[in-house]
Amino acid sequence: MKNVTMKDIADRLNISTVTVSKALSDKDGVSNELRDKIKSIAEEMGYRYNSLAKGMKEGRSYNIGILIADRFIRDDGDAFYLKMYQGVVKALSKVNYYGIMEIISSDSEKKAALPNILSDNKVDGIIILGQMNLNYVNLIKNTAMPLVLLDFYDELLDVDAIISDSFYGSYEITNYLISQGHREIGFVGNIFSTSSILDRYLGYYKALISNGFIVREDWILNDRSEEGEYIDFKLPDQMPTAFVCNNDGVAYLFMNKLKKLGYNVPSEISVVGFDNDIVASISIPKLTTVEVDIEAMTETAVDVVIQKISGVKLTIGRKVITGKLIHRDSVAKLERKTDKLDHKIKEGLKQYI
Repeated sequence: MKNVTMKDIADRLNISTVTVSKALSDKDGVSNELRDKIKSIAEEMGYRYNSLAKGMKEGRSYNIGILIADRFIRDDGDAFYLKMYQGVVKALSKVNYYGIMEIISSDSEKKAALPNILSDNKVDGIIILGQMNLNYVNLIKNTAMPLVLLDFYDELLDVDAIISDSFYGSYEITNYLISQGHREIGFVGNIFSTSSILDRYLGYYKALISNGFIVREDWILNDRSEEGEYIDFKLPDQMPTAFVCNNDGVAYLFMNKLKKLGYNVPSEISVVGFDNDIVASISIPKLTTVEVDIEAMTETAVDVVIQKISGVKLTIGRKVITGKLIHRDSVAKLERKTDKLDHKIKEGLKQYI
């Protein structure tokens, strides 16, 4: 016999699953009359409401839902998000909670279909990992479930978010390339794909213009489609001497592309990444990158969502966690062209060291 879900109840009453969720969880936003009707229909249809609702009133499920879009865990180089998921689960175990991951398909995200862990009333709070469509995040927010975003944010969303310092990290690693003599530097990443890629591009952009270097449009290379699928890199006719890649997985793929075309990395073209993912240490050459403090990010996200579940009226806005630059072999030092220019760069960097 098929388990009855909140969607089944919603379809029966011609209302939204969000309304059903609020009613069965005794949350605000539903009239007493409609709440009683929803509970009555739920019981009639055999929904597992009585035990779940009782558990909600007497205690908690001690489960946290972790939602992630399937595009972030289906491609090469995406072990970063699995590592972050492990960090969340580890942080939850310290406070006697469990993590339930649900992978959200692109179709469900576009249609704003409520995830099963919410439809079945299985969790006390939600952590969304990676990046989600604005309408989808608003769907989750409107259930009044304690919610935290991890590794992304949106200016249009009034939701607490824990992010890495993508802007400064990219600014710092681009300045490192400049300090090694590079004057022509490109960027690899679809800047409209995620908030972190955009911030990393902006950090790269600031480093270049702060040092008086040009930002060439043909040196900004796309790495993925609008759906998040990796695409082949289209290289410019005139190549720069270095590239800043938006993450280590992309940097790994990009270095392989360069090597297949006959370029030597790093003597001809230097490449840097971001995240300090596993591929950064196993690639040849090993990647210079920015290490994201996954432990601090995941522990902060768990702390915030648990406080919200406990009834603490907490608003943190956007919490930024700083990473650190990791020097490895993928950057070659170029010959200096003028001592005067080098002196100017060094003086400009002093305030950030």
